[in-house]
Amino acid sequence: QVHVAESGGGLVQAGGSLRLSCVVAGRTYSSDAGGWFRQAPGKQRELVAGISSDGRLKYADSVKGRFTISRDNAQNTMYLQMNSLNPEDTAVYYCNLGDSTTRAMGGIIFGYDFWGQGTQVTVSS
Repeated sequence: QVHVAESGGGLVQAGGSLRLSCVVAGRTYSSDAGGWFRQAPGKQRELVAGISSDGRLKYADSVKGRFTISRDNAQNTMYLQMNSLNPEDTAVYYCNLGDSTTRAMGGIIFGYDFWGQGTQVTVSS
């Protein structure tokens, strides 16, 4: 059974930084697509940053130059470093492994889709 767990969210002032972590258990995901999504109240869930199965990176325009996605295959962990945070970044952030990231980035659909429970990020002005 695959388990995805995010951590690292919290309350931070505008201009501050946070690093989110996503640990995957039950699956070695070194060749899987993985991504960070976020959902603010009243808005649709959107891809913030993703890594495709072939290693391509994609960032939402609103976070380019501020957020960095990375992963440590040895630790089965994916990260999202978030710098220069602003109140518009306030949302629940979700880690995804599989087809939701692939659909957002383009690529082959493999038929699996795993989500974490999400971690709240709140940026105060």
